[in-house]
Amino acid sequence: MHSAVSVITTKRDGGELSDEQIDWVLDGFTRGEVADEQMSALAMAVLLRGMTRRELSRWTRAMIESGRRMDFTDLPRPTVDKHSTGGVGDKITLPLAPLVAACGAAVPQLSGRGLGHTGGTLDKLESIPGWRAEVPVSRMRAMLADPKIGAVVCAAGADLAPADKRLYALRDVTGTVESIPLIASSIMSKKIAEGTAALVLDVKVGSGAFMKSLESARELATAMVELGADAGVRTVALLTAMDTPLGRAAGNALEVAESVEVLAGGGPADVVELTVALAREMLSQAGIHDADPAAALAGGRAMDHWRAMILAQGGDPLAPLSVAAHTEVVTAAETGTLARLDAMGVGLAAWRLGAGRARQGEPVQFGAGVEMHAKPGDSVVAGQPLLTLHTDTPEAFEPALEALRDAYEIGSTPPAPTPLVLDRVAP
Repeated sequence: MHSAVSVITTKRDGGELSDEQIDWVLDGFTRGEVADEQMSALAMAVLLRGMTRRELSRWTRAMIESGRRMDFTDLPRPTVDKHSTGGVGDKITLPLAPLVAACGAAVPQLSGRGLGHTGGTLDKLESIPGWRAEVPVSRMRAMLADPKIGAVVCAAGADLAPADKRLYALRDVTGTVESIPLIASSIMSKKIAEGTAALVLDVKVGSGAFMKSLESARELATAMVELGADAGVRTVALLTAMDTPLGRAAGNALEVAESVEVLAGGGPADVVELTVALAREMLSQAGIHDADPAAALAGGRAMDHWRAMILAQGGDPLAPLSVAAHTEVVTAAETGTLARLDAMGVGLAAWRLGAGRARQGEPVQFGAGVEMHAKPGDSVVAGQPLLTLHTDTPEAFEPALEALRDAYEIGSTPPAPTPLVLDRVAP
C-alpha cells in the first residue's frame, strides 16, 4: 500500500522511486487524492535529488496516461513536430510548419501562449484577424491529410497530459521550475501524447533562454531525446544561440509580419537559416530525404501552405495586422559598431510594452513589441534609429526603456561571429 509520505521520503533520502510508486502518485495527484502540498514536496525532492533515466521515462509515461493520447498513424503522410524551449523573437514555428508541410510531411504542432519575456506562438497567430487556436481533433486530422495544408498550429486540449498542467502550476509557485527532469517530462509528455511519430527539439541557450549555459542545455536536450527514444518517437535536438534576439522583431503582429516576409522569400538571414536547418532535421526524422526546404521557401510553396493553414483556422492571411497606437524610437548615442544586443533586455522590454503577460489568462496587445533596426555587427551612426518601441499604453515606455538601458552596446570593433546552431544531440 503506497502513501504520499513514503513516496516523498524515498526521493528525499536519495532513493529511486519504483514504477508502482510513480504510477500511484501521479494518478492520485491527477484525481485530487494526493494533495498539492504533498506533490510540491515531491517536486522539491526531485529538484534536489534528480531522477534516473528509468524513473524519468516512467514518470513521463504516467503523465501521458493521465489523459488522452492522439494517434495519427493512419495519415497518408509521415508526422513530425518541432518544440522550442522559448526565446526572444522566436517566430520560427510560423514559417517552419507550412514549409515542412510543403515538403511532404504532416505537422501537428500543439503550441502554447507566452509567459514573461518569451513570446507564445498562439498569441502571435491570434493577431491575425479571425484566426482560432482551438481546433477539434477531427478538424486537425482533415487539415493534416489535406495535401494543400498539411500542418496545423493549435492549442492542446485539456485532456492531453492533465497531470502536467496541474504539476506545472505548482512548480511555478514552489521554486521547482528549474528541475531538468521536471522540465523534460513536462515538454515530452505533451509532445508524445499529441501522437507525432518524430520530433525535433530546438533547445535555446543564452541570456534570453531558460537554459543560460551550454552544459545545462545539453543536459536537458539529452534527457528529452532519451524520453523520445524510450517512447518510440524519433527525436533529435539542436542547441541554438539565444544571447541575441532572433530576427528584427519581438512582439505578436510584428513577428507575424516578419514570418510572412520569410515565407515570401525574404526576411532576416538568421530566421531563414534556423527555419531551413530545423526543416532539414524534421524532414530527415520523417524519412523524407528528397525535398529541398530552401527551394520550397524561395519558390513560394511554403507561402501557399501558410495561407491555406491560416484560412482553415478561420483567419484571413491577407488582412492588415494590428498596429500599436504609440511608438518611441531609441537612437544611437555614438557612431561605431553594434557590439551587443541582449535578448533578455529586449524580451523584457517587449513584455513591459504589452506583448507578453505576467500571469496565465491575461490579455496581450497584438501590436506591442520591439522592432530592431540594427543587429550585432552592424555599423551605426550617431542619431540613427536602433530600436522602435510599439505599445497602446504610452506609460509603458519608461519601464521598457529601463529594461533596455544596459541591453545594447556600441563599440569600435565588430563582435566575433557566433554560430546559430551550437550543437546537435541525437539518440
